Amino acid sequence: MFVERAYVDPENRTDDWPFTIPAVDQLITDGLEFNAPVTMLVGDNGSGKSTIVEAIAEGFQLDSRGGRASRPPRSETVLTPLGEVIELEMTPRGSRMLRGPRLQKKGFFLRAETAFEMTEKLGGVPGYWDEDTAEMSHGEGFLAVFRAMFRDPGFYVLDEPESALSFTACLHLVALMDELSESGSQIVCATHSPILASLPGADIVEVGDNGMQRTPWEELQLVTHWRRYLDDPASYLRHLID
Repeated sequence: MFVERAYVDPENRTDDWPFTIPAVDQLITDGLEFNAPVTMLVGDNGSGKSTIVEAIAEGFQLDSRGGRASRPPRSETVLTPLGEVIELEMTPRGSRMLRGPRLQKKGFFLRAETAFEMTEKLGGVPGYWDEDTAEMSHGEGFLAVFRAMFRDPGFYVLDEPESALSFTACLHLVALMDELSESGSQIVCATHSPILASLPGADIVEVGDNGMQRTPWEELQLVTHWRRYLDDPASYLRHLID
């Protein structure tokens, strides 16, 4: 593990977004402890899960646009409102990594909004991946990125990585995340996918109107809704389609 806890000093609380989001408010009140190598933040759009994982990436000096642990120090970078004030309690291992030379910082932030552009621009660039992902489907490109960049033990942050992945590709990503966690990596992932959230041993934090709470996979609203929908789509669609 590299990071034990994320928190915000209450003195930095304001009445502006994103501090009005219940999950962010709870981050200030209680903090978020990391109890397992893989932490899944699961919630609906607008719940704050992506806002939180983006700030966590910034706190670990990962490029908030998506990419490796290569951005300048916090004082030299324009950060998100939450990224400006978030604090990370490091393990000794995490502290050594951040204090060490840039090339020893093993980490990557993959965010859905910028991942497509990144896969097209960085193929063949030294230190990234050899494949020309511009000639692949989005899903194939994503998997090429995962295989190339998520290899060494490090701190990996993912924001809705399932956005371009099929059912089968999601399963491949689950297997890759399991390998990473077994090798000594730490992963923080925001997701809408019940497949990714089902990773054995993952610590699942459900994010919503009531803030954040740890929830077993089978009790997640996400899982409940998918089960009901697949059993009877009409029970949902009748409210939307005449």
